[in-house]
Amino acid sequence: MRVIVVGAGVVGLSCAVRLAESGYEVAVFARDLPLETTSAVAGAIWSPYLAGPVERVAGWARASYDEFVKLAEQESSVQLRHGREVYVERTPEPAWADVLPDLTRVASPPVGYADGLAFTAPVVEMPLYLPALVKRLEAAGGTLTRAALSGLPSTADLVVNCAGLGARLTASDSTVTPVRGQVLSVAQCGLTEWLIAGDTVVVPRSNDVIVGGTSEAGDWTLAPDPASSKAILERAATFVPQLRAATVLRERVGLRPVRPEVRCELVADVIHCYGHGGAGVTLSWGCADEVLALANGR
Repeated sequence: MRVIVVGAGVVGLSCAVRLAESGYEVAVFARDLPLETTSAVAGAIWSPYLAGPVERVAGWARASYDEFVKLAEQESSVQLRHGREVYVERTPEPAWADVLPDLTRVASPPVGYADGLAFTAPVVEMPLYLPALVKRLEAAGGTLTRAALSGLPSTADLVVNCAGLGARLTASDSTVTPVRGQVLSVAQCGLTEWLIAGDTVVVPRSNDVIVGGTSEAGDWTLAPDPASSKAILERAATFVPQLRAATVLRERVGLRPVRPEVRCELVADVIHCYGHGGAGVTLSWGCADEVLALANGR
């Protein structure tokens, strides 16, 4: 069966890999190649964010966590790192907490925070991971082609729509809207643990640290804002003082494709899989498994 996957972000590539490795003839078509997508901007720590509904998100997140743990043994682009997420109010354990073997409460949250969770999570280095997914796709016989939506071939038996914000066009779905996120890449300064505190995110990687961010609903602006970068770094440095002297390597912006609920369903000959908000990496393999099941179910 010939399958066309629309979109080459982390969700589209994960779905394409699952399908190709299961014997489908898969061709990925995308306006933006993987390193040009919002996925490439992500700090990419496993942590459900801006995605619902809770029950389905928890299931997809669990499946993805298990897959990333396996990949961490094979791929240098996936690392398991300990860290903490802190909250301004006492917060119950999330629905996905049961997948975390070392989950504990933060004993002494930072000033201004009342609660927190500490656990080990996969951190995915997207500049390395996305090309690795492309290699897996090609090794399984799949292809990746840059193409405008108007240039998509009409010969597929099945289309998998992973267009992210592009689903406003591919699915005529105006409920998909951008939430702008600006992040910095700074030089590694000896950090090994990640931190999430609201919009402040600090994610150490092998050769740099991703520092974010912003969460600006409805903003389509892709150019980084210097004032926002300064504020992001100052805010993060209140939690991680080493960042005050860190060299800024790059500023980037990604537009998270947010929807009231993630859409993952089969309609006629199209499987829609989009609206993952800020959790594309976190939900990627779980959604890819469901897309495969939907394809097999046809």
